[in-house]
Amino acid sequence: MSTAPLAVVVKGWPRLSETFIAQELVALEAAGHDLALWSLRHPTDTKTHPLHDRLAAPVTYLPEYLHDDRARVWRGWRAACALPGYTLAARLWRSDLLRDRSRNRVRRFGQACVLASELPPGTPAIYAHFLHTPASVARYAAVMLGIPWAFSAHAKDIWTSPDWELREKLATGPGGARFGATCTGFGAAHLRDLAADPGRIDLVYHGLDLTRFPDPPDRAPRAPGSPLRLLSVGRLVEKKGFDRLIAALALLPGWLDWHWVHIGGGALKEQMRAQAEAAGVADRITWKGACDQPEVIAAMRAADLFVLPSRIAADGDRDGLPNVLMEAASQLLPIVSTAVSAIPEFITHTRHGLLVKDRPEDIAEAIVDIASAPDTAAAMAQAAFDRLRSDFAVEPGIARLSARLREMGA
Repeated sequence: MSTAPLAVVVKGWPRLSETFIAQELVALEAAGHDLALWSLRHPTDTKTHPLHDRLAAPVTYLPEYLHDDRARVWRGWRAACALPGYTLAARLWRSDLLRDRSRNRVRRFGQACVLASELPPGTPAIYAHFLHTPASVARYAAVMLGIPWAFSAHAKDIWTSPDWELREKLATGPGGARFGATCTGFGAAHLRDLAADPGRIDLVYHGLDLTRFPDPPDRAPRAPGSPLRLLSVGRLVEKKGFDRLIAALALLPGWLDWHWVHIGGGALKEQMRAQAEAAGVADRITWKGACDQPEVIAAMRAADLFVLPSRIAADGDRDGLPNVLMEAASQLLPIVSTAVSAIPEFITHTRHGLLVKDRPEDIAEAIVDIASAPDTAAAMAQAAFDRLRSDFAVEPGIARLSARLREMGA
C-alpha cells in the first residue's frame, strides 16, 4: 500500500445537496483508507452537515477559474510538462477539445496540470465523484502521472455527457478508468452498454447509514380537520419537478387543509415563488431554503407526507435514486414520487409509496389518496422503512468500493 493518500476529486466541498458523497468518504476512512480531497470549486453553502465535520481528510482547492491564480496554473503547467504521461494527456485533451470547444474543457486541463503537479509523490490513484468535469480532471492528471483512476457516477453526469466522452472514459485503453461505480441499476445498465469491459462497472447503491438518524417517531393518526403537512427536500431545478407540484397544489380540493414546506436552494427559486403567487397558493407554502441534516430530519419528523415529483429535464438531466427518499423512509414518512430513472428501484407503487406520472393532476390525486387513507399510507411507510433496512444499508456498497480501491493500491 502507498504511504500517500488516495486523491479524491470532487466538484465542491462541502455541499449540502451531496450528503451521499460525505457519507461515502467518511465510511471509507472508517474502513482504513487514507484520503485527500481536491475540490474544483469553493463552497457556496453557508451551512454544513455534522457529517462533514467527521471527515479527517485535508481539502485542497484547485483554481476554480484559471485566471483566479495565473501564477499557480503556470507553475502547474510547467511542472506537468515534465511528467512522463504529459504528451499522451495533452493528445487526449486536444482530441476532446476538437469535439467540445468550450472554456470548461480548457479549464479542466489547466486544473489537471495543477493537480498532477501538486499531488504528493507516491499517490496511488485518483478517484473522482461525478463522471463529467471531475472525472475529466482526474483522467488527464492520472495519465500525466501514469497512475490509475476511477470514478463514481450519479445522475446528471451520466445523462448529459455525450456518448463519445463516456465511451472514452470507459475504455480499456489509454485514459480509460480502472473501474467505475454508479448508484442505480438504471445508470449501471447504460454505462455497461457503453463500456469496453462491462465488468468494470459496479452497481453500488449509496444506501443510508441509519446510525446517523434517530429511530422513527411514533406517528399517531392525523387529527380530523388538522392540516396535511407536506414536505419536499431538493434543489429548485427543473429535474426536481417542483413546478409540477405547485400546479398540483392549486388543484387540491377545498375540503383538504394543507401546508407545504420546501427545503433547498436552487436557481429557480424566484420563478417558483412567482408561480405559487400566480396560482394563489403562496400563503400555504413555507420556503425554508438550504438546511443542515438535523433541520431536515426535524422537518421530516413533523411532516405527514413527503413529495418528490422528479422528472426528466429538457437537457436530459434526471435524478438517480435521491437519498432524500431513503431519509424520508427512515422516519416512516409516506412518500409520493414519480417513476423516473431509478426511483422504482426503491419504491414499488402502492407497496412502499405512490409513484405517479409527473402531471399535476396525477400528483394532486396521489396527495388526496394519502390524505384519505391514513392506514394505507402508514402501511406503505412501514414497508419502505423495512426495505430500507433490509436492502439499502450502506455497508455492502462501501465494502465493494473499498475492495476496488485496494486493488488500485489505495
